[in-house]
Amino acid sequence: MLDYVAGLPAFLGYFAVGLAAYGVFAVIYTFLTPQKEVQLIRAGNLAAVTAFLGALVGFSLPLASAAANSVSIVDYIIWALVGILAQILAYYIANFTMTDLHEKITAGDIAAGIWGAGIALVIGILNAACMTY
Repeated sequence: MLDYVAGLPAFLGYFAVGLAAYGVFAVIYTFLTPQKEVQLIRAGNLAAVTAFLGALVGFSLPLASAAANSVSIVDYIIWALVGILAQILAYYIANFTMTDLHEKITAGDIAAGIWGAGIALVIGILNAACMTY
């Protein structure tokens, strides 16, 4: 019976690190963006919800790839940090390619939210694919 749960400690370690990485990413992302995501989301701003969820999913992809391919918790943490950096790059690419992105998101412009989410997903997919050994 214990053979079935032999991997549980590793799972719990990776899962805890993953949850912590989400928290770190969310704090950094909301600090870097000029709009107030939490307030906008609570107010029902669909553009903010879309952009933020896109960033979270865009970060989830390389985080999952890192968990699947890492050889240790330390390796996983390093690649999670790379994933955070890639999503920061994605934000700046989206902001550079759409004029006044944060003002549009704050105003509820769904196209701006989808644009930000889409760039985050594109970068996340590429990042995840590159994290294989």
